[in-house]
Amino acid sequence: MKKAVVITLESGQKITCPAQTMTGELLTDLRDPIHGLPYIGALVNNELVTFAYTLDIDSTVRFVTMASPGGMQIYVRSLSFLLAKSVKDLYPNAHFSVEHALGPGLYCEFSLDGKPGMTEEQAAALEAHMRDLVASDKPIHRQRISYTAAIDQFTRNEQFDKVSLLRFTNTPKIVTYVCENFSDLATGPMTRSCGPLQFFQIIPYQTGFVLQMPTTESAPNIPEFKPIQLLSDTFKEYNRWGRILGVNTVGRLNEIIAANEIRDFVKVAEALHEKKIAAIADQIASNRDIKWILIAGPSSSGKTTFAERLAIQLRVSGLRPVTLGTDNYFVDRAHTPRTPAGEYDFEHLHAVDVEVLNRDLAALDAGEEIDLPTFDFYTGSRLYKGRKLRLQEDQVVILEGIHSLNPELTPGLPGNRKFHIYISALTQLNLDNNNRIPTTDNRLIRRLVRDHRYRGHSATRTLEMWPNVGRGERTWIFPFQERADAVFNSALDYELAILSVLARPLLSEIKPHQTVYAEARRMLEFLSHFHPLSTEIPPPTSIIREFIGGSDFEY
Repeated sequence: MKKAVVITLESGQKITCPAQTMTGELLTDLRDPIHGLPYIGALVNNELVTFAYTLDIDSTVRFVTMASPGGMQIYVRSLSFLLAKSVKDLYPNAHFSVEHALGPGLYCEFSLDGKPGMTEEQAAALEAHMRDLVASDKPIHRQRISYTAAIDQFTRNEQFDKVSLLRFTNTPKIVTYVCENFSDLATGPMTRSCGPLQFFQIIPYQTGFVLQMPTTESAPNIPEFKPIQLLSDTFKEYNRWGRILGVNTVGRLNEIIAANEIRDFVKVAEALHEKKIAAIADQIASNRDIKWILIAGPSSSGKTTFAERLAIQLRVSGLRPVTLGTDNYFVDRAHTPRTPAGEYDFEHLHAVDVEVLNRDLAALDAGEEIDLPTFDFYTGSRLYKGRKLRLQEDQVVILEGIHSLNPELTPGLPGNRKFHIYISALTQLNLDNNNRIPTTDNRLIRRLVRDHRYRGHSATRTLEMWPNVGRGERTWIFPFQERADAVFNSALDYELAILSVLARPLLSEIKPHQTVYAEARRMLEFLSHFHPLSTEIPPPTSIIREFIGGSDFEY
């Protein structure tokens, strides 16, 4: 073993230190000098690590705060740990689970003595207890224990969701984090103590509360809590579906797969999707004024398959749908807006020729005939190939595109003629009760698989593009989601068990010298929890077929 290692810091400074030096020992200042935010972890050779990580080879080291994506992952994970510990300290008999993101916060279910919801007094007490732990800077220890010891520990503490998740793990040692008398499974690096976790609020909401926190852009400021009622209701609906299916954690899904009960599970999950699509079609068909069905949602939501299945249900209701894509109205490549970095910004509203689109939509709405454009993505230009369209009385138009809920896209269409649908993959599945699966991870894994299969993109390229995709969504999609008349959740609780089989080899190709290595490692660790499931399982009309192949629909 080397006696000394050479460390290169972000500034370019080189430090020689003894091998096995912990990363945190290199810190000379505990805060970022620019923003004053506490350092909470580090990237060592592009791997996200704790301050307890030991340096035994020559390495590059960059310390991170919550203002970076990796640092924010550490912050959210650690704050969720602190929250779970505090609930256990104050309300040991409560039912508690971290459910899903709600804007910049996390919505959590809470019930005590059979009474769902959190009172203002309970919220104030919980926040005060968390702040006491922050003020006293209680240490958070990372430890490796034997598999048997982990099972015994979680069984003794009645943390059966952890036991279920570990059932299909055969690693001899399990990494956990411990603070005083509370322990949890490690799902990634955490802070070394509670001290940096000072930016949060507890806000009672619905049948639980919201843990409100900063975003990477706002840090350390906490954005104002704005209830997102439509999405909250959608999550609650799909949580009810989770109870129908009998699954809300990965451990329980793995048990169903291992018991060979997954085919019935898939049938019910797909039937619930079809029932929801039929209900939306009935809602549209009941209002004969509706002519324009506008579908929007973030990347890899399954908009195309949803539009195809909705069209079938609309035909059952006696309507004849026609599909238009806003992509065919892109401006010529030379006129495409650019990002601050100078790259083409295809997520921007004005990447679409809004003027020409609205001219055509107004003509169709008035019963006139139009020439349909086709966008040639190879040449970057809009072409006209003689295709015509005139709407008949019983025809409705499905307009699919990321801006479809933005009123600036279709200002000329009468409001009473439009029906807005928001679609996203809002997974209700958790790793365990207090370690959620971010909905963005579900969509990212879909996109990794689809981009490789249909676009020839490597996982590296997809991960490199993903931050720009996210910025576009936050600017052009999420602000308008509450305008929707209906929401469709395209997530399927079994899909990650299939996607993991396809995504893991792609992510394994990413190596430590690549900047997206930390994200690849995080995704691989996350996907390792899923029992594998065959790609033959989903029916040919399933949303997931849009990403893994084998669909009955043409894209």
